[in-house]
Amino acid sequence: MQNNYPGLSAAEVAASRSQWGSNALTPQETEGFWDKLKGNFEDPTIIVLMVALVMITALALFGYAEWYEGVGIAIAVLIATGVATWSEYKNEGAFQRLLTDASQIQVKAFRDGSSLEIPIDDLVVGDVVLLQPGDKVPADGIVLAGELTVDQASMTGESEPVNKNAVPSREVAAEVADLHDPHWVFRGSVIEDGEAVVKLAAVGDKTFYGRLAQEMSGEDRETPLQAKLAILAGQIGKFGLFGGIAIAFAFMGQKLFMERGLTLATLGPFLLDWANWGALVSDFVTAIILAAVIIVVAVPEGLPMMVAIVLSINMRKLLQDRVLVRKLLGIEAAGSLNVLFTDKTGTLTRGQLQVSTVVLGDGQQWQEFAALPESMRALVGTSIRLNTMAVLDVSKPDAVNIIGADRTEQALLRFVEPVLREPDPASVVDMVAFSTARKFSAVQLEGGPATTLIKGAPEPILARCTQMLDADGQARPLAHAELDATLNALAERSMRLLALAVSDAPIGEHKALPEQMTLVAVVGLRDELRPESRDAVRIAREAGVHVVMVTGDRHETARAIATDVGLLDPGTGVAMTSKEIEDLSDEELKAVLPRLQVVSRAYPHTKSRLVQAAQEIGLVGGMTGDGVNDASALKRSDVGFSMGSGTEVAKEAGDIVLLNDNFSSLTRAVLYGRTLFKSIRKFLIFQLTVNVSAILVAFLGPFFGFDLPLTMVQLLWINLIMDTLAALAFSGEAALERYMREKPIPRDTPMISGDMWSSILINGFAIAGLSIVFLTFDPIKALFHDDVGNFDEAAFLTGFFAFFVFINNFNKFNARTENTDLFEHLTENRLFIIVVALIFTLQIVFTYFGGEVLRTVGLSLGEWIWVLLFSAVIIPIDLARKTVRDKLGLHPVEPFEKP
Repeated sequence: MQNNYPGLSAAEVAASRSQWGSNALTPQETEGFWDKLKGNFEDPTIIVLMVALVMITALALFGYAEWYEGVGIAIAVLIATGVATWSEYKNEGAFQRLLTDASQIQVKAFRDGSSLEIPIDDLVVGDVVLLQPGDKVPADGIVLAGELTVDQASMTGESEPVNKNAVPSREVAAEVADLHDPHWVFRGSVIEDGEAVVKLAAVGDKTFYGRLAQEMSGEDRETPLQAKLAILAGQIGKFGLFGGIAIAFAFMGQKLFMERGLTLATLGPFLLDWANWGALVSDFVTAIILAAVIIVVAVPEGLPMMVAIVLSINMRKLLQDRVLVRKLLGIEAAGSLNVLFTDKTGTLTRGQLQVSTVVLGDGQQWQEFAALPESMRALVGTSIRLNTMAVLDVSKPDAVNIIGADRTEQALLRFVEPVLREPDPASVVDMVAFSTARKFSAVQLEGGPATTLIKGAPEPILARCTQMLDADGQARPLAHAELDATLNALAERSMRLLALAVSDAPIGEHKALPEQMTLVAVVGLRDELRPESRDAVRIAREAGVHVVMVTGDRHETARAIATDVGLLDPGTGVAMTSKEIEDLSDEELKAVLPRLQVVSRAYPHTKSRLVQAAQEIGLVGGMTGDGVNDASALKRSDVGFSMGSGTEVAKEAGDIVLLNDNFSSLTRAVLYGRTLFKSIRKFLIFQLTVNVSAILVAFLGPFFGFDLPLTMVQLLWINLIMDTLAALAFSGEAALERYMREKPIPRDTPMISGDMWSSILINGFAIAGLSIVFLTFDPIKALFHDDVGNFDEAAFLTGFFAFFVFINNFNKFNARTENTDLFEHLTENRLFIIVVALIFTLQIVFTYFGGEVLRTVGLSLGEWIWVLLFSAVIIPIDLARKTVRDKLGLHPVEPFEKP
């Protein structure tokens, strides 16, 4: 295209930039490391822990507690917040690098009378740019010369390209026109075909793209896990406070009524005697410290750390599956999905038009070019490669470069690519270019297999075909009825059909179709499903995720693709246009949503309305999107899946980026989200069992003659190794495919289920009961003696301390599976085995070095064996609980069955 556009001078560029600004988009606000850290400290569980830490620290300052008693809490808090903050910060850095790479686009522009390439951000209003196939429109502007075929799917959601042509006058309108204006192109659109000179009228934030990006607002919605953990933190805080107060009263009651033998009648005179107040204050301070320690023990401070570690581990696993997690809690929200609104183009389908089938006149079909009979392969190849306006560049050995072809022509030529490098079998002496009026193109050959090759819409061509070529290339009468039935079936699948025909008649001066033709074949083209889409949709539906396809395509196309992918249920599934949805009230939409499976001709605001309706009926809603028009819905949804090939605005709005645009990657995110939730529940079963048993032992101990069956330092030691190390143990649990055959966890489901309470309370009371037996049963006491056979109280209390640690360590095996097979997939979580072994080792080692701090002495080999054997009793106790539960039909896992 000849350059008649000198473009702006350097002075004009500076003046325009001063008046209108540059083409750089204002970046969305992102949290820095310290902002993320501060946000993680606002976690409800962390807040409860911080309160407990302040209490312990205050007591230590006044000499009533040791400084190291708060170290365990501080370490857990710092690890939890640090891991979560660093993981999110690192992922955000990777995401920002993606956006930076996208901003390095060079644009062909005219300035100072010459053509040059400049960075997209340096463009200004008034710049004149050259757009060619494959280019992304850099800013909003008006076409001055040339014609374009433009893909505006990122703006409108419609997959069909639109035509743009030159404005009659070179005067640029004062305001940007709408997206359907035939003379305007818009930032974010992609040039499919043609070449044009465009004068920019709006840049940066003032473009249609930029305005949508800036309007994308709203605070992040609380994820289901955050809501559940907030409720749980409040419940645990109240439980710990109640337990601490109860144990403080129990301790004082033991001191006053059991140890000193007071009664209600003698209590008053005792309190009035100042001589008793020294010992009384000492007991009261001890009770307060004990209450504070119990509150600390009641709070599972390893939980935030465990959540952070599991999220971080799963984030790395997902990255291997081409899924970039921007917000770690997005994984958890994915695991809780009830309903998913997914795009079609590029997500369920390949995102490009391709030849799906070749139909001969007798109805025979072939899906691959190489599979065609040899005679037909040659004629089909010739009919497509010669009957085109595209230019073929075969200079590169690895690929043929097709220049000047629209989507349909590209698909046809790619189908016959094996013959594109071969010499032309004939010379083209005349041609008829395709037009919407003619609905066909034709070329006249010299020295070829036929005089004229015709390609175009089936209706006019088949009407003039009297013969067909069979698989051997022999001419036979055309059976219209059989062929029509096959073509109608393909049309119902939304195939775009093109007929190929030959004729001995030359192209006449009227450029009309020959009167008599022979049909070669009918080619069916479609944006085909990805090979893995059917299985991915099936897996999602088996997982109880209600999948709704939302697309800008025609209603017939949407229904056909939904049927092929197994998404639209015959008879029960509902398919609606966006216009029909707009006519529904909010209540009517909520009523139809459980049966809604396809939405066609979708408007951007329809997507947001669908997400809002799902959330208002208590569902966890997900949304996929790649365009600017999807940003609002992605932001509003509980978890937004943006496409790696999508716009920067959509990526900014999403929680998770599917780098390969693949629906199957989305189902992997759901699986890892469910694994996270399972791991958290396993940890809670284990940790709350520890807490219940520890509080019961501390409460009941004084009534059986033990002031402190477990000292405050021992309780903090148990808290440290059980909370922190257990968090590591459960963080590596395997992502099992059977999780995808279970019902989704509803938003309002409590964090702790009925079966979990059964395990926590039965095992917690069992451990407490066994602890009391250990402390009071004389045959057990007799096992701990010195060298001359006398009862050794120090060894006995050491043995009890080890017993309490060991029995809870054995209970990890019970907690990690809801089934009776305690070893299922155990080897897939090597960290679990390492942590269990490490706790046994640390407890034994610290017994010998703990001294007065841990109130321990060394034990003999025989004493260690008895402690281990007695500790293992918790395993058959829980197996019996699970067996009874299963026989009563109360198993917690329910497979999802499609309605």
